[in-house]
Amino acid sequence: MSDAAIPPVLGPDDLGPDTTPVAYEVGGPDGAVAYVTLNRPEFRNAQNSVMTYSLDAAFRKAVEDASVKVIVLRANGKHFSAGHDIGTPERDFDTYYENAAVLHWDHTDKTGADQRLAREMEVYMGMCRRWRDIPKPLIAQVHGACIAGGLMLAWICDFIIASDDAFFSDPVARMGIPGVEYFAHAYALGTRRAKEILFTGERFTATQAADWGMVNHVVPREQLETKVNEIAEKAVAMPMQGLFLSKKAVNICEDQMGLRNSMDSVFGWHHFAHSANAEASGGDSLGGMDAKSMKAAGSTVNTGSGSGS
Repeated sequence: MSDAAIPPVLGPDDLGPDTTPVAYEVGGPDGAVAYVTLNRPEFRNAQNSVMTYSLDAAFRKAVEDASVKVIVLRANGKHFSAGHDIGTPERDFDTYYENAAVLHWDHTDKTGADQRLAREMEVYMGMCRRWRDIPKPLIAQVHGACIAGGLMLAWICDFIIASDDAFFSDPVARMGIPGVEYFAHAYALGTRRAKEILFTGERFTATQAADWGMVNHVVPREQLETKVNEIAEKAVAMPMQGLFLSKKAVNICEDQMGLRNSMDSVFGWHHFAHSANAEASGGDSLGGMDAKSMKAAGSTVNTGSGSGS
């Protein structure tokens, strides 16, 4: 645990265009688009709990603003997100935050598997499920790295628009763990591609992600913001009821195909893996990996031609 000062969580009234670790502003036609920005660029937008709860506040602010019809999730700096914070000075695993996503006990006075399960049920899977159900269209604007926990943020969005320099991966099988907590892999990628990215740990490109159906559009970096705003403005022109009910209808279909039940099952295996690692190593639930070793191990990019390669 670091001795660094942990910044406070931002509430809806604290958010602004330059706030960190999350920024917030409105724009677009009649202020109908809320721009929620991951703003921890010095750490590649790695997600500590302060960012998670501040992000939740930003989404609540956008949902409660009747003038906002569409939400864009984007990031400052070179990368969208390097995933969960497993090594910055502001890693706040042991810090207490009031639960917002699930009704569960505090993780900070627990140990071992009980501690990990309580925390990850709240800040990882619970938060992502909460955000997936946001009743307004949510567009992910992705550039640079979108790794592990970054995928979770992109996958809860209704559209993913990526720049041609974006790349993706879920390398946590290197820790002996079957993917990140919000296990949507088979639904976002299809079963065989999901197995490929998990079994190899390789990165895949934005073009491949589009070929495989995970990404809606890929554009040059300099055109990314324009493309996102173009789609957002088309959605803004639709009636709010139509947007909400259409989103609800498609999400229900995905749940009927097993997404939620599958996620519950895999979450159990995820925590079996954490516990097995900790038991074998005297407490290290990450299987001997840290931020540097994960980055080094995942430095290769799958450059196959996409579908049919």
